[in-house]
Amino acid sequence: MNKSAASTIMKHVFLVFIFITMLGPFIWMLSVAFKEFGDVFTYPPAIIPPSVRWQNFPDVFAAFPFARFIFNSGIVTILRVIGTIITSTMAGYAFARLEFPGRDSIFLLYLATLMVPFQVVMIPLFIIMRHLGWVDSYQALIVPGIFQAFGTFLCRQFFLTIPKSLEESAFIDGASFWTIFVRIIMPLVKPAVATLSVLTFLWSWNDFLWPLIVIDSLKLNTLTLGIASFQGQYYTQWNLLMAGVTISIIPTVVVYLLAQKWFVEGIAMSGVKY
Repeated sequence: MNKSAASTIMKHVFLVFIFITMLGPFIWMLSVAFKEFGDVFTYPPAIIPPSVRWQNFPDVFAAFPFARFIFNSGIVTILRVIGTIITSTMAGYAFARLEFPGRDSIFLLYLATLMVPFQVVMIPLFIIMRHLGWVDSYQALIVPGIFQAFGTFLCRQFFLTIPKSLEESAFIDGASFWTIFVRIIMPLVKPAVATLSVLTFLWSWNDFLWPLIVIDSLKLNTLTLGIASFQGQYYTQWNLLMAGVTISIIPTVVVYLLAQKWFVEGIAMSGVKY
């Protein structure tokens, strides 16, 4: 065996090890989701349940208003995605194409906010929500999440890859900036929009800390908060908890599979030019 073949085999062995390591928690989650409560603590642990209990999934909806949690997460996520696409594409186009004083400095300052952890700004943000009267409301869950420095950066990078000649031709024909943006630029940036949509969907759907801070009532709990309700101080329904987690990851997997082609293309092309 030559050195090149040995190196290839070692790389594949390493990748298989990483794959198994990452897949292991998901397999265990599915295993517990279909187990009886008593079977969760058997030793040695069994991946295949001794008896499959499908009733765990209906029990999730019976124990808590799980359908309401799914609805809350769905409406918040959808509106966040739509709002993020609108704000990020418009801001990204402005930073990529429009000329105004201090444009690059403002962009770098805006980009620097990516280095500030959310834990630093969550208290000032909560105070703002309280002064606006938005605590324990959909507005508090949605509005702060539609302004993203990362989304603006992603869209700007993609806009820079579009030839300016397209816009110059449109200007000659009398088109305005708004017409160019809507009718020429936006149809060309579908991969960037798909990438941003998937990432925003994942962040919003899995968001836990901000809803935990700003939501008090059970009827406005998102799915992440609802799942956390299965874990108590002295007693945790692990089989129902894992059944709820299994339900919660289905939309994210479906969204990613549907947008996978655009997602990969958007990530690849967004960093072509700075």
